[in-house]
This record gives sequence, structure tokens and C-alpha cells, in this order.
Amino acid sequence: MIILGQYGAMGERVIGHIGGVVPGAIFPRRTDVKRANLHSDTMRGISRLRDADGSYVADAIVLNGGYEDDEDDWVRIKYTGASPDKEKGKDGKTLLCSQSWEYRDNAALKLTFERGYPVRIIRGPEGDRRYALPGYYRYDGLYRITASRTTFSKTPALDGTPIEICQVDLERLPDPEQELTSVERDVASVILKQVALLDEEQDQTGSEVEEGAPFGDTERFPVTRTTSVQRIVRDAAAARRIKELYDHECQVCGVRLVGPDDKPYSEGAHIRPLGNPHNGPDVERNILCLCPNCHVRLDIGAIVIEENWSIVVRAGLFGHNVRSELKRHRKHRVHEEYVQYHRDWWQKKDNPHLS
Repeated sequence: MIILGQYGAMGERVIGHIGGVVPGAIFPRRTDVKRANLHSDTMRGISRLRDADGSYVADAIVLNGGYEDDEDDWVRIKYTGASPDKEKGKDGKTLLCSQSWEYRDNAALKLTFERGYPVRIIRGPEGDRRYALPGYYRYDGLYRITASRTTFSKTPALDGTPIEICQVDLERLPDPEQELTSVERDVASVILKQVALLDEEQDQTGSEVEEGAPFGDTERFPVTRTTSVQRIVRDAAAARRIKELYDHECQVCGVRLVGPDDKPYSEGAHIRPLGNPHNGPDVERNILCLCPNCHVRLDIGAIVIEENWSIVVRAGLFGHNVRSELKRHRKHRVHEEYVQYHRDWWQKKDNPHLS
């Protein structure tokens, strides 16, 4: 497995992107995250960075099983601020007294919100199990704080009095605003020029091209800027690791394609698709290693996966059989929620009254 971030020189720690580190890069330890300049600390959730005027802002957050009031929905995050150790219970997840925006980490978080700066999000192995990669920390890109507030924790203090918490909402920036490597930027530039030419031709002919997205009702053409750049990013990170884990063997049909150069080919297929309206996460637990045919079958609902991991064929597959059960590697823990989302989506398509 290639651990991105261990190779090549990392850029200096700044607000926003860190040179040499792309979304999906993984690190074995918090110390590696710090060495990559993604975060300032090996223990705290909030990373602080001195801004140009000398004040501290929050430039990164590690999500690794924090407070009970936190919520992580990949695209949107509800994050509870920090407290000194003496104000936390022995488990580190419960609070003994109210939080304050004057506490240094929370003040930095609020100033980041006021100045509109992006925040790097790193998810740890103890975080939400839908996204966590066991044994590793993963850089998941840039988010922007959209709101801040003082509210009450779910659990009161030991004496029964309510505990006030400092909380912020974060939203993931669109994929085109996430960092690409220099090579990927060059490829993206070529693709975007091609997209511009296609758009110009469509304007001249008056034909309409809809944004590419799987799970659609009508034929769609994936030539939009978002789709093009999104595919470059995802192929370079989590999807690549899953394909290497299976040595490019399709989890659905068992085919392993090899070109004349002896290089294998497979595709990383997201069970719950990225982007609107699905907002699926670009994480290992939402990705399958598939051959091109089975990737399309998954995207159009020709196959679905049941709770017991059996593969159900919903449309004719001629001359090419599929496994009775999805192949799963012991290190690849596909999350049941994404499989259920895929099943439910196509059930609603077949029975609109269920929507």
C-alpha cells in the first residue's frame, strides 16, 4: 500500500492546501500528520496557525472520536470546540463544565470563521466508522466553517446543570477546489479545455448536455468540469488503494483485465456516488474494485448487493456471469450503509410511490 505523504517534500504549513499533499493521503500516526505540516499538534483536535496580523486562526481539525455532540456526514460536519484537560472527564469525551469562546483553540476556530478561511480535515481511525480507515489517519480535503454558535451538550454536568458548548458547522468545498498534484493539474487543464470546446459546440448547435451523474433517469454525458476533475482526484487516492488491495480483480465478476504492456486495469466504483444529490464520501468503505462492465452495471442499477453481501442481478447480463457473493478482502470493510443506500435508491426508482 502506498502511503501518500511519506514521499517527497511537504510544503510549509499555511492556511489551505499543503504542497505535496492531496486529499486521500494517509498517515500511520499523528506524528506523521504533523511532519506533513497538515496539523500543528499530535494530541489536540484543533490546529492553530499565526495569521499575518499575529493573531491565531484554526487551520486544521482532526476528527477522531471526539465529543458526543459531534456529527459527521462527510459533506457537512458539526464540530464541538475544545476544553482544557482538567475540564474533561476521564474518557476525554464528556465535559465537566461549560466551554468558552475565549479558550485559545475555540477563539482560533471562531476567527477562522470570521475571516472565511478554509480548514483542513483529517479523519482518524477512531472516528465515524463509515469513514474511518483502521490504523491510519487520512487527509480528506478542505472545508469551510458556515456557522458558529453556543449551544447545550446532550449530557449535563454531574450536578445536573446544562453544559454550554462552542460548536461550528463545516461544509466540504467542491471537488474542483480540492488540491491536485502538478501532473493532475496539467491533465485537468487539458480536460477542461476539451470541455470548453464541447460546451461551445453545444451552444452553437443548441443541444443540451446534462451534468454527468450515475443513478439518473435519462442518458447523461459526463463532460462537466466537476465530473472531470473529480475523477482525477479520486483515482489518485482511496480508489487506487482499493484497486491495489484486490490486485485489480473485479469484486463482482472476478475478471482481471491486463493490457499488452502487462499492466492490469480496474476502476474504483463508488457505491454511494460522489456529488449531488447523493453526496457519497470518497473513502475506502464506499469504494469497490470493479471491471469497467461491472462499474457500469452498478451505476445503472443492473446489479445490487443484499445485506448478506449476495449479488442480485436486476437486468439481463448476457455471456458474463457474476459471483453469488461480493468478494471482500479482510482489510476492506465496506460499510453496510452505502450498500443499503444503493439498494434503496433503485427500489425507489422502480417504485416511485416509495419515495
